[in-house]
Amino acid sequence: MIPPSYALRNILKHKVTSTLTIAGIMLVVFVFAGSLMLSNGLKETLVSTGNAENVTVIRKSSQTEVQSIISYDQAQIIKSSPEVAKDSEGNPMVANEVYVLISLPKRTTGDQANVVVRGISDKSMALRPNVKLIEGRMWEDAGSEIIAGISASERFKGCAIGEKVRFGARDWTVVGLFEAGGTGFESEIWCDIIQAGDAFNRPVYSSLTLRLADTTLFAAFKEKTEKDPRLPVEVKHEKDYYEAQSRTISTFINITGTVISVIFSLGAIVGAMITMYAAVANRTREIGTLRALGFSRFSILTVFLIEALLISTFGGVLGVLAAYFLDFVQISTTNWDTFSEIVFNFKLSAGIAIGAIIFSLVMGFVGGFLPAVRASRLKIIDSLRG
Repeated sequence: MIPPSYALRNILKHKVTSTLTIAGIMLVVFVFAGSLMLSNGLKETLVSTGNAENVTVIRKSSQTEVQSIISYDQAQIIKSSPEVAKDSEGNPMVANEVYVLISLPKRTTGDQANVVVRGISDKSMALRPNVKLIEGRMWEDAGSEIIAGISASERFKGCAIGEKVRFGARDWTVVGLFEAGGTGFESEIWCDIIQAGDAFNRPVYSSLTLRLADTTLFAAFKEKTEKDPRLPVEVKHEKDYYEAQSRTISTFINITGTVISVIFSLGAIVGAMITMYAAVANRTREIGTLRALGFSRFSILTVFLIEALLISTFGGVLGVLAAYFLDFVQISTTNWDTFSEIVFNFKLSAGIAIGAIIFSLVMGFVGGFLPAVRASRLKIIDSLRG
């Protein structure tokens, strides 16, 4: 059997062609991994927005809070459920919230984008311990004051501390900034639910977020609530609710990225094939010598395949390393389910890295197989004459 080091020496010997092929594979892997990281980053941001202990209640068939309406009477029925947890004072751990979209200009381009204004109640912060005020203060009961997520503050005009935003027929002053562990809440503006209801003339809630006294009661609570004829609502785990919001756009990103990667990969495969065919043509006598020394056709086939796989591995690893730096890139896009702007980072995972390298190995194998077969079929006498 020909040692694998023979293949490595030949890669180093033909630096120009090998480097060009490695660069082509690296580019394809970079695009492939980047598209998966984009989808993964969006999904992680939205899924992490939900708390595993919380339950979300929205109107039946609403899909998101944008279309949801829950009346005050319906909210009171849900609050009175015995399965709902109570705080130290015996009050139900339920947050009534109003969810409204407004349009604000971006700081960099001035283009308009939808931003979520969430009217929250006194239990909203308690149910979301990852939300922390990092600058300024909370609003006062009287007056049009709001707090903004750090992502919203950085990207939209009027959302920094001391600035004013106009919506609901009045001006609102930003008095505080909050962070929420990199979740979707950081792209929102929060205000008092009573003030939001008055400003938007909404005598209803958009959703309820609550905590159960025991998580094992979820199935019973869901069945009882959804079967109550007074309550045309859907009950979901908060994490499941936010995960569902990521499916449409993440699926689109995955499909688009895969199609682009496959198209680019065809070029990389052709490049690898040309490189390996050139290697066979330039080493005809060498191949004949190896055959004359007793190495089998299978050994020749194997060593050329190893060479192609080594080239693709180098390209794959470099592509993943290049994609790693996308982790530091923050972008924003419109969530097609809620029509709101959301800020998130590319996110590399071990699964994406392994998948990208496997993708590069497939390109190397496909591109190197036919040249390897050709090398193994060369006749000894013809090769030595070549």
